[in-house]
Amino acid sequence: MQDDDVVGPVRLRAQDADDLVVISALLQDALVPLSDMTLIKDEERFVLALNRYRWNAPKEPSRIHALLSFQKVEGVQTKALDRTDPNRIISLLGITYADGIVQAEFSEGGTLRLRVRELECLMEDVGEPWPTVYQPKHEDA
Repeated sequence: MQDDDVVGPVRLRAQDADDLVVISALLQDALVPLSDMTLIKDEERFVLALNRYRWNAPKEPSRIHALLSFQKVEGVQTKALDRTDPNRIISLLGITYADGIVQAEFSEGGTLRLRVRELECLMEDVGEPWPTVYQPKHEDA
């Protein structure tokens, strides 16, 4: 393996909608246990723990744990995210930001909306990647 084939952990910050597009692309098809989403009220922070497919390392299909956090969160709304089964795992489809609202769309029609004073988001890989035989596939539009 050559040095240019090695892909290290990702750590990105988003402060506007364009920045969030990059993070959203890296998190597409991330697996999210419903129990691993939480609002930390006294810190005004919403955190998700994810198991993301490493789109940035296409030569070696793998996954890695990642944390996604949003600061300055004033409110949280969900739609079709039944949290009564904390072991349920859903897939993240994408994240957008407009007019003070961060919106995350999940498989099965689930939506998470965060009202924020301003966009301040951090995504970072944690731990070591592991190989996977499952590669997410998307139909051509």
